[in-house]
Amino acid sequence: MNTEEKKGLNISAKSFIAAIAIILGLMIATYVLTFILPGGEYARTVDSNGNSIIDTVGGFKYVEGGMPLWKWILSPILVLTVEGSGTIIAVIVFLLVIGGAFNALNECGLMKYMLDKIVNKFGNVKYRLMAVLSFFFMAMGSLVGSFEEVVPMAPIVVALAVALGWDKVTGVAMSMLAVGCGFAAGVANPFTVGVAQGLAGLPMFSGIWMRLLSFVLIYVLLVLFIRAHAKRIEKPISVEHVGADFVRDERMEKALKSFAILLGTGIVLVLSSPFIPFLQDLTMIIVALMFLVAGLVSVNQAGMKGKAMGKSFASGIAAISPSILMILMASSIKYILVESKILDTMLHGAVGIAEHMPKFEVILFIYLICLIMNFFIPSGSAKAFLLIPLIVPIAQIFGISPQLCILAYAFGDGFSNVFYPTNPALLITLGLSDVSYGRWAKYSVKFQLMNLLLTSGVLLLGLAVGY
Repeated sequence: MNTEEKKGLNISAKSFIAAIAIILGLMIATYVLTFILPGGEYARTVDSNGNSIIDTVGGFKYVEGGMPLWKWILSPILVLTVEGSGTIIAVIVFLLVIGGAFNALNECGLMKYMLDKIVNKFGNVKYRLMAVLSFFFMAMGSLVGSFEEVVPMAPIVVALAVALGWDKVTGVAMSMLAVGCGFAAGVANPFTVGVAQGLAGLPMFSGIWMRLLSFVLIYVLLVLFIRAHAKRIEKPISVEHVGADFVRDERMEKALKSFAILLGTGIVLVLSSPFIPFLQDLTMIIVALMFLVAGLVSVNQAGMKGKAMGKSFASGIAAISPSILMILMASSIKYILVESKILDTMLHGAVGIAEHMPKFEVILFIYLICLIMNFFIPSGSAKAFLLIPLIVPIAQIFGISPQLCILAYAFGDGFSNVFYPTNPALLITLGLSDVSYGRWAKYSVKFQLMNLLLTSGVLLLGLAVGY
């Protein structure tokens, strides 16, 4: 058996300690900033939908800031007491459901059977399969704004990549890196482009041609990047996955069919969310529920019953539970900035810098502002309410269209989601895949740099053609 192959979802002690150390270092650095930067706040107003946005007319003022040490120490817990904590709790519950279901799928043998079947069918055209899977995940991110919802599928792709002779980071790239790229291209992403265009007074999803062009260019770069790495490290497909050794099992076929239909129903509902507005806030719940039901039904059909199934689910939940601490610590960084009142101070300083730049630098600087803020605030829609009222007026002063400004915002929000260690979905995926953050960062930083050059070029092209 390929030594890279996993036996279930477990967060290795080494990966966990490394991730905790990185996040703790970031928490300390953020706390140090509270002593360096003065407190400040922008005036805020409430839009027609009840969302709090910056009121540029009201302006910015300095206020007393800072945070007591005890509050910083307790910030991973206190983050659950503030506005937006429901999302964090939903992510945690989502994670535990994934952990329990995957462990049962693995122990009943269904996961191995599924991988054997896929490799038996596509082993001879695996690079074509790579391109198709990468396109699928990019489309999920770009057309419906899926990101966290893809986490349950990432370990399957990782296991498949290993079975096909590649490594775990290849699987993470085919799934999470791809969905992050699609999310950033934002062809019809309701959570970034949709919200931002609404705040800027533009028709939703207008100016789509430039985002479609971006999608195509980024997809080509992504597939070439993943393929180059896979070609360099690939090993022969494990003998247990060779077609001659695959034996069809009718019971497993029935269980696999049920799993595919139920999970596919969840994916269809997510894909329908742009056309059914009330589903947009429920996508993570839908995927978690459908994955749980799919797991229970298919594991039962595969032969695991009652007590054994419950024990397997409980073991999976226990194995994945350490990642809860990572999620809370990563989420606490935004809490520290907001509670110490230095988040608005940082934004005010960035706005002041932009006012003294030439036109072509302004659009790239807006891109940079969004990249930096995404480190502290992973949520795309939350960042839109914070940044769009600030950066669109700056862009218009320099004759830059709101449409191009929103494209820069989408780029700044999306790509770094799959690089920054403050993004809970990335931490969960790396933990489930047994890939250390250091290993992932070393691999993906090359893509991030190439993509930064590509997308900066797209923004400058947009400026040149008057987009």
